Amino acid sequence: MFYIFAIISGLIIGALDAFVIRNKKTLSAIGTVITDLIISNFFSLIATELICKLANVGTIYPLSGHSLRFYFIYSIITLICGFIFVFFAAVFGGYITFIQNKSQTKIPTVVKFSTVLVALGAAAFTGTIWGKETFGNLAADQLIINLITPKEGTSSDIMSTLFSGPVIQTLVITLLFVIFAISASEVFVKLRDKNVKVLSILTKKIICFILALTIFFGGCAFGIIKFDLVNVIKIYFFESPFIENNYVDPREVKLEFPETKRNLIHIYLESMENSFTSTDMGGYMDENLIEPLTDLAKEGYSFSHLESGFGGPIATTGCVWSVASMVNMNAGIPMKVPTSGNAYGAVDNFMPGAITLGDILESQGYEQTLMFGATAKFGGLNYFYESHGNFNILDYDGVKEQDMLPDNYHVWWGYEDDKLYEFAKEELTRLYETGKPFNFVMETADTHAPDGYLSPKAPTPRASQYANIVAYSASETEKFVRWIQQQPFYENTTIVIIGDHLSMDSKFFENFDPNYLRTTYNLILNPAPTVTDIPKERMQNRWWYNADMFPTILASIGVKIEGDRLALGTNLFSDTPTLFEENGGQAGWKKINEEYNFGSKFYAKNILTGNNEPFDTKNVTEYKN
Repeated sequence: MFYIFAIISGLIIGALDAFVIRNKKTLSAIGTVITDLIISNFFSLIATELICKLANVGTIYPLSGHSLRFYFIYSIITLICGFIFVFFAAVFGGYITFIQNKSQTKIPTVVKFSTVLVALGAAAFTGTIWGKETFGNLAADQLIINLITPKEGTSSDIMSTLFSGPVIQTLVITLLFVIFAISASEVFVKLRDKNVKVLSILTKKIICFILALTIFFGGCAFGIIKFDLVNVIKIYFFESPFIENNYVDPREVKLEFPETKRNLIHIYLESMENSFTSTDMGGYMDENLIEPLTDLAKEGYSFSHLESGFGGPIATTGCVWSVASMVNMNAGIPMKVPTSGNAYGAVDNFMPGAITLGDILESQGYEQTLMFGATAKFGGLNYFYESHGNFNILDYDGVKEQDMLPDNYHVWWGYEDDKLYEFAKEELTRLYETGKPFNFVMETADTHAPDGYLSPKAPTPRASQYANIVAYSASETEKFVRWIQQQPFYENTTIVIIGDHLSMDSKFFENFDPNYLRTTYNLILNPAPTVTDIPKERMQNRWWYNADMFPTILASIGVKIEGDRLALGTNLFSDTPTLFEENGGQAGWKKINEEYNFGSKFYAKNILTGNNEPFDTKNVTEYKN
């Protein structure tokens, strides 16, 4: 099959060269056709192999056994290589000549306009490819929110790939177009000993404009399809009453705290998902990459969507990236695109109408700290945690202010997880010594896409760097938990460990079965005695998402919640079904996920606007424990 496509493509090139351009007689043309056939396929093999390597799809060898689609693509590449070769051969052979048209002295307006279209289209095309390779299945809402929130603290590795990728590629494409478009030369082809004009200035203007329109609309369409930007139309032009009909205002719910407040340690593990476990445990790996975490889970409570094995929360619109995940678990609501103004990128303007876990715990005298290795300015997290709980923020900037790092120190997103765990131990000790109940929140970063950050201390027994990083992260997390369990405050402390969202490392997951449902790791260790007697079945076959962690975390530190619902979340320790389960389990997830794609006037009015008023404790009481 390969040779049929290769020969046909080569013959087309050879015939064009011999009979149209060179105008040779039949016998003398045979040598030209054979030469073109061989050269076209030679360069095509090199180009196709290079493309396969860059796309991480293996090699083209052996040449047999490929799909029909592959052979069609190979034929197209052969034709392109052949046309390029024939063109340059004709130029050097004098069959194609360029003659300056001296009447054109200025760059035509249509060429300037076409150049702008090409630049925009190329940026859309190359930016989309970069975005998919860097962040995986980037959702439409995530894309828009990331564009309108602060970018400070983005990994230097990501920024370097942005410059070396779409920025440079867009400049090169635009430059090549400009060189062609502004040239005042007209093209002549020698046919039967006569120079025939085949490309006049007017024709070139028309070609440039058509090409520019094609690149612009093609690039935009490519981005719209790949990022599913059709959902943006739903956000801005269609409404859903679902949030309004199901939202339970935490201000109106009776909460009973234990008289002796319980400490909380909430560990967000970057991109930590259950697919990293082995297939016999519900994962997708031949080996269990996160064995320390799965062993740790035997000591606590983990909620799974599976009947047996490791499962967890289902990825839903508005919770599939770090900032949104934190919003979901703290406020019990998805992070939605603001339909008027920037509702996330300013002081006191990050969901000022929401009541969060931090707000509630602040009202009960908790000392609260947020710690992670990037800057909290990224995505506006500093605004969220400062305005909802008055957190002490020990991010990359915070630890430098306290002289815990040299001024010029910068690794990965700021400082690596090895240092994060050591700093966390110091901060937990300080929090305990205050004598107040505390809420300590931290997030790792080494497992962030693309490719992660490999600690010099990490073992590397596997070929995949990302797999080694995941395994090391699991091991270091378990060591950190063991340290906590040895501290005097542990007896009265609950630990919540959860993957913030699904990994975006597209290369690592490119061969996954699309029907495999990926979920994040979750575990609650040492919860309050009020929830420890739940039946085992309540932790299996559960359809839930990150927003359910809001009331679940409160319950895990001994808070009794009237109705077991807060915001759009459900206490998983209770026998109250989640919103997904009320609506049919898996079918409910799909239904609600679609509802979250639409706009919500209630959300815009009651969550995205407000005065950041302190949580009113009118409905809060205490019980003896």
